[in-house]
Amino acid sequence: MSNYKSKYKKNKRNIFLIQISIASIFFLVWEILARCKIINTFITSSPSNIVETIINLYQNQNLFYHIWVTLSETLIAFTLTLIISIIISIILYKNDIIAKIMDPYLTMLNSLPKVALGPILIIWIGANEKSIITMGILITIIVSIQTIYNGFKSTSATKIKLMRTFKASDKDIFLKLIFPQNLRIIVSTLKINTALCLVGIIMGEFLTSKAGIGYLILYGSQVFNLDLVMAGVLILIILSTLIYNFIRIIEKRLEKC
Repeated sequence: MSNYKSKYKKNKRNIFLIQISIASIFFLVWEILARCKIINTFITSSPSNIVETIINLYQNQNLFYHIWVTLSETLIAFTLTLIISIIISIILYKNDIIAKIMDPYLTMLNSLPKVALGPILIIWIGANEKSIITMGILITIIVSIQTIYNGFKSTSATKIKLMRTFKASDKDIFLKLIFPQNLRIIVSTLKINTALCLVGIIMGEFLTSKAGIGYLILYGSQVFNLDLVMAGVLILIILSTLIYNFIRIIEKRLEKC
């Protein structure tokens, strides 16, 4: 058992080192090509220019402000998506007729390109933070509902019958069997939602925003400042990775329970 654990930890460490090495080589080659003027930094930027741009944003006290704007919008959209999707999934699970009626509509809404709704949201809600958060919710809500609902439906019918033989109410069956058994599915949905919510928020910021990482990327593209665009992209990658890993920590703790 100890040999297995040590081997597992060693493999995990080696994989992490390989991942870091690949990223380091990529940025190193990119920087060398830029410094040797093999590539045009005006259209590709360079790692050193990106770092310098991030430092300038920090010195101008703009960096954490823009990060916070995007992060707060993402967290609000993420939380609302989770609450709404769980409530709707419960309603669909409890009422099979409603579920059958809504199934084709959920499929159609899922296939609908949400970006097309951007101008409509601006007209209905206004060019403000609310429309950005709504865009983040729209990107994630349908997938969340379908995933959580399918998880509820896939709960073991034998276990449900067993609980019914012990006179368990529908409420007890749901709270003590169905919901706990699908916690992992819900957490897995959260991992997907982190990326999708962030994508939705950035799309919303592209449409209407005066602050945030999406605003930085859009402004950088408008003034042909590729350093700012790439800095925004790098910040987005780091932010999404941190949020994703935070959800993974929660998932691991749930697995130990």
